[in-house]
Amino acid sequence: MSSSVIGRCHFGVEAAGTKSRRTAVWRSPRAAVIPSFHLPMRSYEVKNRTFAEDIKALRLITAIKTPYLPDGRFDLEAYDALLNLQIENGAEGVIVGGTTGEGQLMSWDEHIMLIGHTVNCFGGSIKVIGNTGSNSTREAIHATEQGFAVGMHAALHINPYYGKTSIEGMISHFESVLPMGPTIIYNVPSRTGQDIPPRVIQTLAGSPNLAGVKECVGNDRVKQYTSNGLVVWSGNDDECHDSRWDHGAAGVISVTSNLVPGLMRELMFGGKNPALNSKIMPLVEWLFHEPNPIALNTALAQLGVVRPVFRLPYVPLTRAKREVFVKIVKEIGRENFIGERDVQVLDDDDFVLLGRY
Repeated sequence: MSSSVIGRCHFGVEAAGTKSRRTAVWRSPRAAVIPSFHLPMRSYEVKNRTFAEDIKALRLITAIKTPYLPDGRFDLEAYDALLNLQIENGAEGVIVGGTTGEGQLMSWDEHIMLIGHTVNCFGGSIKVIGNTGSNSTREAIHATEQGFAVGMHAALHINPYYGKTSIEGMISHFESVLPMGPTIIYNVPSRTGQDIPPRVIQTLAGSPNLAGVKECVGNDRVKQYTSNGLVVWSGNDDECHDSRWDHGAAGVISVTSNLVPGLMRELMFGGKNPALNSKIMPLVEWLFHEPNPIALNTALAQLGVVRPVFRLPYVPLTRAKREVFVKIVKEIGRENFIGERDVQVLDDDDFVLLGRY
């Protein structure tokens, strides 16, 4: 009998004087009885270690825009300028490669590179939260491992979208990434097509790595969580003032703060201020008249702080809406917006639209 067979079987022989009987008992390889053996790839070096409590303390987190060169590659010079303006105006954290930053239009190589670049250049001045979520658990695990390996302080994770899963599947998805480091769970049913119900968050709340929830369902849900001791950031700029001061939210993960970070910081730190909230509301409404980040990309180009380059399928707002933005800037005050150039309408021909990059 070959040695390979002997290695897989155990033979027993009866005592002498009796008829021999040979029995074979198959023993499975160890890998077969542990079908999903996975250890998180993580580092505990002090320099690379952030705790969930550090993330829970943040009040103003900007979902930062990703600017482009004319050929569609990242414009890191413009990106760095945007980050510096956020830091100078009091933002405490940034979401890198989120919906606003067009992570959905990036390769994972681009995505992880941008997270690493942000940490390398600005990680000592602002918390870097990488959007490493995916509707594929395998991809979410891999991207999150890489994000923490390049130094991000926390991960942002969405529930599986389009190919939706069950409640139990949702819990398993998040439990697969939570061991890697501080995590913000992002609930935005208008994009995913599926709400993350409180039952899921309550099940995950025992994890020391759950920093909190970015909640877009509304202030009733925010209040439900904060009443039970969970940290919540409003994901809706039009509701964030009331979320913060009336419903116990820690703060906001904001799109509007790309443009007016100083005003958004005042809104989150300066106490209840309905007058300021009303002042910025025309801007907020303008920003979300079309799906984000269309208006933000248009506005930043009009302010002259990024090149007017769009990765398709995003296209700039119409000229009529660009003219409205000029009026809004003048009403709120140009000094409250980032950049130093005068706001411009821009012509349609000024914009570059890229389908391949």
